[in-house]
Amino acid sequence: MKTIGVLGGMSWESSLEWYRLANERVAARLGGYHSARILLDSLDFAEIEALQAQDDWDAAGTLLADRARALESAGAEILVLATNTMHLVADRITDAVGIPFLHIADAAGDAVTEAGLTTVGLLGTAFTMEKPFYAEKLDEHGIRTIVPDADDRRTVHDIIYSELVHGVVRDESRQRYIDVIERLVDRGAEGVILGCTEIELLITAADAPVPVFPTTALHVEAAVTAALG
Repeated sequence: MKTIGVLGGMSWESSLEWYRLANERVAARLGGYHSARILLDSLDFAEIEALQAQDDWDAAGTLLADRARALESAGAEILVLATNTMHLVADRITDAVGIPFLHIADAAGDAVTEAGLTTVGLLGTAFTMEKPFYAEKLDEHGIRTIVPDADDRRTVHDIIYSELVHGVVRDESRQRYIDVIERLVDRGAEGVILGCTEIELLITAADAPVPVFPTTALHVEAAVTAALG
């Protein structure tokens, strides 16, 4: 089993879920007392959030590249970034290391393609929904992306940062997300990508009239598959 290096802590709520799922997947595949070989570097999300707010993606990329090198030096053989938003600086990370980097949007794109869909709605932080990096990666898989309108984007983003990253899960917020999803479906979305690792704390397949693609779970599956060869 290869060692997975995880850049986490963004937020720790979703990193906890990533770690749990990875160990469950390994145990299910190998049985017995097996668990995942993981090196986790849990960053201080306050530092990352401040750089996001300042639109200082260069500094954020430098920070994550440095931590990626540290994980590689510590023995990581596969690298993942356990957050969707910060894949905006994925190129900085891949340039910094010599080990394979598993992009979370590739995991999502593979799942959407396997499901036979070509148009999906994308939920995530404002950065993920409004900047081109995520949609461009999905386009490489032949997938067209629809994002919510401005008011809905604000709703989705605010719930992530004011509630989900703090572990707060509210039924009222779930309903607001369901309403956003229904509007995406009305605009032609055949499925919905949960493009923020925290959203899976709030939304499940039962909450949508179309398939949902939980990026945390899909990313974990790709990493475990790579680790187990």
